[in-house]
Amino acid sequence: MESLGDKMSMGIPARIFATILKFSPASLQNRLWKWWYQRISKAHNKVDFRFMNYGFIDNNSPVLEPEDEPYRLFIQLYHMNVRDIDLKNKQVLEVGSGRGGGASWIAKSKKPSSLIGVDFSKEAVSLCNGWYSQENLNFIEGNAQDLPFEDNNFDIVYNVESSHCYGDMSKFVSEAFRVLRKGGNFCWTDFRDEETMSKTEEIFLKSGFSVVSKKEITDEVINALDMINDAKKERITELVPRTIRRSFETFAGVQGTPVYDSFKSGKLKYYRYKMTKN
Repeated sequence: MESLGDKMSMGIPARIFATILKFSPASLQNRLWKWWYQRISKAHNKVDFRFMNYGFIDNNSPVLEPEDEPYRLFIQLYHMNVRDIDLKNKQVLEVGSGRGGGASWIAKSKKPSSLIGVDFSKEAVSLCNGWYSQENLNFIEGNAQDLPFEDNNFDIVYNVESSHCYGDMSKFVSEAFRVLRKGGNFCWTDFRDEETMSKTEEIFLKSGFSVVSKKEITDEVINALDMINDAKKERITELVPRTIRRSFETFAGVQGTPVYDSFKSGKLKYYRYKMTKN
């Protein structure tokens, strides 16, 4: 899948990583991505980087607390993904919780009874549990393709800009279906080329989900990337070690990096799907 290679840095080590990743079986891809995220977490443990998504320009913008305003564009991507779902007093799971900023905001603003963020990076989970102390929020280490939960355990499962890293998309979607209660919602947003997105939708349907709504949101994501580009580069230069700085710029979708150029050319498109478990 093009996005796996394109999302890596253009530095020599990252090119080697991307080449290995492209031709690796699913099990090795999972280990490589885990190593990569562990490396990022170890190299950069400042709470300033609470979000790793590309952001979203939203005409239906949420009202934010002053402390959240600097992260508005990133929060709006989470808000877009779950905004037509009632999370109040629900049991919610985020798969691929990363550095926890989205889960923290949703737990605070949407008031679920519990929100668990699961991520395969032990370092990221440790950082999140140290940074956030909300009573209805917890982070645990786990594999998206083998979720450590019983069947029919959650009312809502959501996934934001994470699944392109998974070695086996079918296993992940099957796991999301398994842990959801009947009638529960699966909210998914990520980027794909058109051919891979067609296959991904087939996976959703074959797993038993009904697609309630779907939308391409590439323009809104590009607008967010453009709006925050200079500030993002400045913060990366200030806070990220030089050895992985270019990698961070690529992961962040900075202008001139392969993933940004793929969005602009139309090779990659960003999508949002809302689904239910029948």
